[in-house]
Order: sequence, then structure tokens, then C-alpha cells
Amino acid sequence: MLSALRRANRDKKVFVGLSGGVDSSVAAFLLKKEGYGVTGIHIRGYNVDGCADDDALVARRAAEKIGIPFYVWNMEREYKESVVDYMVSAYGSGITPNPDVMCNKEIKFGLFFEKARLLGADYIATGHYALLDADKHILRLAKDGSKDQTYFLWTLKRDTLEKTLFPLGNLLKSEVRKIAAKAGLPNAARKDSQGICFLGKLKMADFLSRYIKESPGPIMGPEGKILGTHRGLSFYTLGQRHLGIEGMGGGKSLYVAKKDADKNSLILVHENHPLLFTEKVSLTGINLVLGEPEKGSDVLVRVRYRTPSVEARLSPVKGGKGILSFKKPVLFVAPGQSAVFYSREGEMLGGGIIA
Repeated sequence: MLSALRRANRDKKVFVGLSGGVDSSVAAFLLKKEGYGVTGIHIRGYNVDGCADDDALVARRAAEKIGIPFYVWNMEREYKESVVDYMVSAYGSGITPNPDVMCNKEIKFGLFFEKARLLGADYIATGHYALLDADKHILRLAKDGSKDQTYFLWTLKRDTLEKTLFPLGNLLKSEVRKIAAKAGLPNAARKDSQGICFLGKLKMADFLSRYIKESPGPIMGPEGKILGTHRGLSFYTLGQRHLGIEGMGGGKSLYVAKKDADKNSLILVHENHPLLFTEKVSLTGINLVLGEPEKGSDVLVRVRYRTPSVEARLSPVKGGKGILSFKKPVLFVAPGQSAVFYSREGEMLGGGIIA
């Protein structure tokens, strides 16, 4: 006898993005267990060092074990144009982009969502750690705070969330591993991917050097003392720790505090130097899931993934632009990164790009 839940779900088609990792595989497994008609889709993106080939193979084996249809959708060109070119262009202009945010917006919840719906899917699903409030169609912080991925999902609209499922939002990572092991999934013990998959074993700076010409210039202390030579401002981000530079004494780590494009110089300072703190930033491309408030609003905000949220005031938003004022100065705020807003109850309210 089918349970009431399984009977209600058995006519619902879900296309699950299977990356090859354990999270998306468990998401597919749980949805099938709940009675959904599940199809696994592996999105083939930009591939530098062959990691995409391994991912597709593991995803296929997981789908076979779960007992669901499996297809590979080649979106290498679209990924290159929407994510890679965007990332290279942003670094080239001196800012630090977040390619994971763009990948979610343009690929997973853009092209994948649209194609799945055209092919008759009632929902799409992913292995993101995020809780979906089905009544309000907004996201909440996941149960596993160390894995919460709502930071990367701030561009999503409510009409997309209405047709999306996040099966892992109420699970700890350790619980996901146990489910995978019990189900005999081939990736139950597979390590989590680190960073952007298409980079493979390359470091970001080495990847960027394929596209951006090096432009060496002086590395300087805050008082103007020359400490060394950098390879080009595009290869550094504000707040980045820079080792191996001597000349400022104390043997302490130095951090990138400023990139002076006019002088092509990189300014390094010690930790807690005033140049590392920011009190106010302009935002562009703002998306507010619940709509734009008529007045300014107090929010909790994250300016980097896995950093603690801080109190801030968001000015009235007009045309996707606004001002974010921090209640206390914040360390390592980098232009191009995402500022993501939350309520005190853990609702993800939206976000914007730091200008």
C-alpha cells in the first residue's frame, strides 16, 4: 500500500540536478522514496582538467543505483559565456566576482529550470542545503549551519522557488552521508568538491593567467614603503592574506587592503588596520524576494560565504540599487562579492553585488 504522501506525489515529475556528489544523489533518492517521478540530469559545464568527466560517470552510477532515468545535458557553451567569461571579465576589471552565485542564477535555476519545465517537469530539485518555506516561497537557513548554501541562492525569484525542491534543508551533512551509505550509493564517501569544479587542480590565479595578461607593479605598505612586486592587480582580492613579504616588521601576516589602479600598486597592511574595515557600501543588482520595502530596513547581512552575519541598515532600494550601512565596521569587504540579507528569524530576504 502506498502512503498518502506517495500517492499524492506519484504523478509529479521532478528533474534533479545530479552533480556526481553525494548531496544531489541523496536528494534524488529521497524524492523517489517520497513517490515522485524522478529523472536525474547531469549538467555538463566548462571543463578544464577533466573533473567533469568523472562527475558525469559517478552521477550515472548513482542514478542506476537509485533506479531513475539519467541524461547528460551539455551546457558547456552556455556555462562558458554566463559564468567563466563573467568571472574573467570581473577579475580583469579589478573586482572579485562570485561565480557560484552566477552559476545558480544563469545555469541551474536559469537554463536547467526552463528546459526542465518545457519538458514537463513539475519541479526541479538540487542538493543545496537550504530550507524552503513552501507557504511564503522563500528560503530559510538550513538545519546544518556549517553547510547552509542560501548565500549562493539570493538571486532566485519566488516564482522559481515555487517550482523548486530542496530535500536536504532539514538534514545534517552527517545524516546525508548515513542515508547514502545505507542506500548503497557509489558516492556515499566521496569527498565534497572544493571551489569551482571546472578549475580541477588549478589555482584561481593560474587559471586567470590563461586569459589575463600579467601587469607587474609595486607592493607597498600603508606609508608608501615598497615591499615587493605583484603580478597584476587582477590576481588579488581585498582581504587576501599575502605571505612571504618582509619589511614591515613583527613577523605578522599581511593583508591586501587596497588596489590602486592609477598607480598599479597593491597596498598591504597588518591585521586590524583601519584600511581593512568598511562602514558603508553601495549595492547593485539587488534582488529582494519579498519585494522592495518603501522605507529602509534593518537586516542581518553576510558579505562572504561562511562569515558570521552582522547588523546593517539597507536604504530604500530603487532600480536594483541601494546603500548598505553596517552597524559596526566590517573586515574584508570586497567589491564584486555578494551581500546577502537575512531576517532575525533566519529568512533569506535577498541580496546584491557590492560595488
